[in-house]
Amino acid sequence: MRFLRDSGYLVRLLVLLMPVTIGAASCGGNNDLSPSSQAVLAVSGDVTAPASLSVAQLQSMPVSTQTVSFTSGTGSETHTYTGTSLWTLLNRIGITTNPAVKNDVLAKYVVATGSDNYRSLFAMGEVDPDFGNRGNEVVYAETIGGVSSLLTSTDGPVRITAPGDVKGGRYVSNLVRLEVHSATSAVTASGGGTSTQFQLLGAIAKPATFDLAALQALPAVTRTVGTSSYTGVSLWDLLNAAGIQTNSAVKNDLLGFYVIATGTDGYRVVLSAAELSPDFGNQPDIVAYAVNGSPLDTTGFARLVIPNDGKAGRYVSNLVALEVVTAPR
Repeated sequence: MRFLRDSGYLVRLLVLLMPVTIGAASCGGNNDLSPSSQAVLAVSGDVTAPASLSVAQLQSMPVSTQTVSFTSGTGSETHTYTGTSLWTLLNRIGITTNPAVKNDVLAKYVVATGSDNYRSLFAMGEVDPDFGNRGNEVVYAETIGGVSSLLTSTDGPVRITAPGDVKGGRYVSNLVRLEVHSATSAVTASGGGTSTQFQLLGAIAKPATFDLAALQALPAVTRTVGTSSYTGVSLWDLLNAAGIQTNSAVKNDLLGFYVIATGTDGYRVVLSAAELSPDFGNQPDIVAYAVNGSPLDTTGFARLVIPNDGKAGRYVSNLVALEVVTAPR
């Protein structure tokens, strides 16, 4: 992990937090960009040093441009944004992890909140380039008609993106806070061993326990990952049938939910509900019970499979629990 661990991190952090004015070359070659020296984005939670960043400080980080498309209440939208990678930003601040816990970063999430308290949650595993690598950015400028300028008051001064999402609910406008947290679980597991059943629990209307027969009784789906063909059930369909207990009075309340997958050895990872939902990330994740036509055997009767992840850190073997949780406000 590229976190701030060495003795010189305080010096680099001070450099990061100093107001910096970036010239036209780093923002599309336009002289009309006048970045604010006032703080616009607070970063807090499980981070090395909480910080308040200005647009100029965001512009001092590695710059990238992305074109994204999604649907909104007004129809299809396409935007070309300039900003910095969310993963880069968080690592510049420093994500706090426990080195004694394997892949501890995968049990964390970040909540993006706008000035109107609208929020959206991203699992750290979907942000991390080693795993989901979804390309989320904190953007501060948009190119319209070939001209790049800072975001208007409608969406800015900064906004978070969710490339690949079907709808634009996770594009939080007027972004003011990023909060990194560790998942809170009611499940205790340790010792390892081969699983024979798992619990589906948490903020759902229909908690249940699934064994192999119960999974095989559900509609089967197949996902190919490399040379392996996994058979199982759609993770989203499983959760949706259980009835995620969202609050209808809160706009897109689902975006504040996450799922904790836990193995018999206590290994756990987080997935955001939004990355699974067909309305947003629409990821083809499954709870697999067979591979290449045979039982999973040593990886338990059921294994979480995340086909689009680069590495298999979120493939939780010997699954004992899927827990639906809503992040505290």
